[in-house]
Amino acid sequence: MPASEDVTPDPRKRLRSLEKAVERLIDRLEEAEGRVSAAEKRRNEVEKLLRQMTNGKADPAAMSERLGQLEAENSDLRERVDRGLEGVERLLSRVRFMEDQR
Repeated sequence: MPASEDVTPDPRKRLRSLEKAVERLIDRLEEAEGRVSAAEKRRNEVEKLLRQMTNGKADPAAMSERLGQLEAENSDLRERVDRGLEGVERLLSRVRFMEDQR
């Protein structure tokens, strides 16, 4: 028997060890259930989109065009937010300066 192995069968230690192992398994099971749920949701979304495309309700070319429009809009909005943040930072600097001058 290796020296690292516990040769005294203390039932309390064994029970604690078993409880910890079960807790870890429960945590892993809950994590796996969450991943499965997310994957099922995504699969359902993809199936719905595929049905729409095969039924002719969704046009891939129109979707691609709309995606391009949304990406351009997103880029524009990000630039606006960045400019707004810069303006806020300048105002904060002025306020801090004025407070320091008191």
